[in-house]
Amino acid sequence: MASATTRDTAVPHGFASTRRPGRDELLAAPVHWRQPARLEAELELTGRAADGAGALGLLSIGDLLEHLPRARREARTVAALTPGEAATVVVEVRTISQRPVRRRGMRALVEATVFDETATMRATFFNQPWLAGRYRPGTRVVLHGKYEGRSSFKVSHHAVTDEAGATGDGGIPHYAATDGLSSTQIFALMGAARPLLAHVSDALPGLMRAGHRLPDRAAALGCVHFAETAGEAEAGRRRLAFEELLMTQLGLLHRRARRRNGDPAVVLADEPSLTARWLAGGLPFELTGDQRAAIETVDAELGQAAPMQRLLMGEVGSGKTVVALFAMLRAAEHGHQAVLMAPTETLAEQHFATIQGLIGGENLALGLLTGSTPAGRRSDILGKLRSGALQIAIGTHALIEPTVGFASLTVAVVDEQHRFGVRQRAALDAKSPAGVVPHVLHMTATPIPRTLALCAHGDLDQTRLRELPRGRQAIETHLAGGERERTRAYERIREELRQGRQAFVVCPLVEPDESPTVVAARAATVEYERLASGEFADFRVVLLHGQLHHRDKQAAMAAFASGEADVLVATSVVEVGIDVPNATVMLIENAERFGISQLHQLRGRVGRGEHASVCLLFGPKGSQRLRALANHTDGFELAEIDLEMRQEGDLIGTRQSGIGEFRVARLPGDEELLEWARAAAAGVIARDPDLRLAEHVPLAEALAAAHPSVHGPGREDLDRPITA
Repeated sequence: MASATTRDTAVPHGFASTRRPGRDELLAAPVHWRQPARLEAELELTGRAADGAGALGLLSIGDLLEHLPRARREARTVAALTPGEAATVVVEVRTISQRPVRRRGMRALVEATVFDETATMRATFFNQPWLAGRYRPGTRVVLHGKYEGRSSFKVSHHAVTDEAGATGDGGIPHYAATDGLSSTQIFALMGAARPLLAHVSDALPGLMRAGHRLPDRAAALGCVHFAETAGEAEAGRRRLAFEELLMTQLGLLHRRARRRNGDPAVVLADEPSLTARWLAGGLPFELTGDQRAAIETVDAELGQAAPMQRLLMGEVGSGKTVVALFAMLRAAEHGHQAVLMAPTETLAEQHFATIQGLIGGENLALGLLTGSTPAGRRSDILGKLRSGALQIAIGTHALIEPTVGFASLTVAVVDEQHRFGVRQRAALDAKSPAGVVPHVLHMTATPIPRTLALCAHGDLDQTRLRELPRGRQAIETHLAGGERERTRAYERIREELRQGRQAFVVCPLVEPDESPTVVAARAATVEYERLASGEFADFRVVLLHGQLHHRDKQAAMAAFASGEADVLVATSVVEVGIDVPNATVMLIENAERFGISQLHQLRGRVGRGEHASVCLLFGPKGSQRLRALANHTDGFELAEIDLEMRQEGDLIGTRQSGIGEFRVARLPGDEELLEWARAAAAGVIARDPDLRLAEHVPLAEALAAAHPSVHGPGREDLDRPITA
């Protein structure tokens, strides 16, 4: 292991080095490396190359060999080169010489005759006279540059290599590089450091590797850097990807086990009274099969001392709020309290109104607490929460402020949970009485693919609601563009409005973006003024966006919800939680600026009543994402399509969970590896939850070395027992 001093001085990727790494630092060993008394390596980095290594964070041999290629370039043969082509070749020097040049900007010209098994050519190097002494006849080199025809090759990057496999179909590895240290030079450094792969340690137990026929880490790194075939390179990548996914799953499952075996939750197992009455006749609609199954699952978990940690994913309009309300009512009928925390005031207010309507004539004390709650009302709510007189609280981040206390909080519902940080959710946990934690139901209206769910929410049990309530109308979706289709769209909206229906118009911006580098997009404020005095002058149009004063937001929503307003011009603030059954048209401007899941959520604001509905997407008709929206209505199917298109990098929730920071794993392509990693991690945690067995110590060390906020527990968490 490297000393703490060495690791603390590592330069993060992407930051310039303030000094050149010394030889001792280049030989220091990061995680995965066993350091003997002395490691021998002949890596003499000086000048710009040393600065470049520092800028890339390559301060040790371990750092270097863990610097994985981003892609592999095809290694061309000399005979196959075509004039004007930029290419990489691996050749041997036959002759080399240098001569002075009296041309402006050029001091010397080095010319070498080089060859491979197919042909010979002349390679030209500019202003590097020392190469005549370095690249002596017989030296094997990697050259990258431009072939100019007539057997002439102008070199831009070059390095010595002894990798015979570089000309195989494995290609030349292409690395993230920087000024002073090219990808070609990095490849040459890899070759010099190759013997030191013998010092790589392996975190994976031997039986685990054998069970999945995985090479050890040293062999995997060797395959990734020096593969002679594409198959070898992929085999090495899969081994490293498996370990990366395993670390994520170990962290998530360790966190889950620690919570399950930590402080208990209050057991809510009494015979139902209020909830039985409510389910039997208090609802204005019939539950779907998915809702009934989810309620049964939640009820069973609430009856256990192990705290519930469940993620409820629901298709748009699938009725997640009913399942959440059941959990909160179970707390109330046991004499305890429940909360529902939403990320925005608009969503919290909508939940409050919805729940008031759902509980019917039941005598329950509900309260709404947000940042805009007046001081007098806030004081009253806080007093009732502390005394226990308020049974269910609905609100925003205001619920977790230090001044908020509860008499007996036992159930917490967190809506759109990806918008809350880990610390904010922990603050909600802390509102329970000493010695217990609440049962927690996380909700999201964004359908999540299984691969993403395992990575982003792998510490939670998961339930999916895919079945829509009876009576929900299908939503026609059309992709439109051009003035003729816009004119027809406005006429269609007016037709709906004349029949007493309502419409949404959603814009990507609040105000126009004046930047000359930004492609123009429609702004809500401008569209509101234009539509109110133009296309919809005969109807009442209201405006809603996040920058409005709270009173103005409330007024706009109240007018639209009550039917006083016919058209709501808004930003994506209406994405979730808005329920106006009379709205039948959703027009989305510059739809290409929204993601698939966001568009699906926006579309879900219509089709909630008895009338047929339509969604009009204005954007480029060639857009693959917009065509997917027009052709598919199932949110979970769209989520899989979204993952295929965008990969794992920037889907909702991924940055918080670290999925977008995988170096090696590729989702959804590595779904099979993820399943293996999940099963392997579950087996390890079930047998050795604190990773204390000798065979798991390397796993514990590798896990502790990962970013704690991304990949699970740090060393301090692993040192703390999770069993009583």
